[in-house]
Order: sequence, then C-alpha cells, then structure tokens
Amino acid sequence: SVAGPLHRVPSVSSGRRTGPEDIQACIDRAQSVILIAEREGAGGDELIACAHVAEENSAGYFGMFSVVPTQQGGGIGKHVIAEAERLVREDWALPAMRMTVIDIRDELIAFYERRGYHRTGIKKPFPYGDERFGEPKRDDLRFEVLEKPL
Repeated sequence: SVAGPLHRVPSVSSGRRTGPEDIQACIDRAQSVILIAEREGAGGDELIACAHVAEENSAGYFGMFSVVPTQQGGGIGKHVIAEAERLVREDWALPAMRMTVIDIRDELIAFYERRGYHRTGIKKPFPYGDERFGEPKRDDLRFEVLEKPL
C-alpha cells in the first residue's frame, strides 16, 4: 500500500482498499472529482498520484490521496493538494477543505499542518469491518478531522 505523501511508514491496516466500484461511485456522484497525476514513461503515461475531492457538508472533502512511494518528497503531492484546494475554492466556491487522517499518523498530520491544515479535535471512529479501509492491524484506530480555510 502507498503510505502517504511523505515516505513509507508502518501500515496500520492491510488487505483490500479502494476497488473499481468505489471509484465508479465517486465518478457518478455530484460535486465529485478524481484527480490524477501522470508522468510520461517509456511504456506510456504512468499514474503517480491521485486524490478524490467532493463537496461534503458545505465544504470540500479531500480523500483517497496516494502518491507512488518512489515519487514522494518530489513535490507532486503538494501539487495535487493545491489543485484540489483551487477546485474547491474557485470552481465550487466553498470556504474550507476537510479531510480525515488516522490520528496516530503524526508525520502525516505534520505534513498537512505545514500546508495550512489544523487539527479540529473532532474524532471519528475507524470503520472496523469495512473492507474499503483494509484489515486493521490495531484495535485503537480512529480518525481526526483536519480543516483548512480557503
């Protein structure tokens, strides 16, 4: 699995993640976009990053963010986030972007804090039993909402 925009960190879950039906649901949803970043490669275009952006509760929601591990640290993740924020601010005229991050992922949270996100203190339970989030390796997982005014 891809660990996030910084570098590889120990995974907190394994197993199935996002599947074709999940992607199709995002595509079919109103006010919902899948952003992809590609680079030209010897065998054609290569997918190197992606994210899902949607309108949720009068704000943008940023999720399903992934950068190929060999491309992390090179700035592509920052560009994907910037484009997501531009879309939400300019095209959808929404005042903020939100996301949920597993609250024990301190380095990942620090990455987002450097980009202007702040911890809200709002916690959400980890969806144990929902295979879209993998098979948890721990029993103490939960999400925290991060938010950035746009």
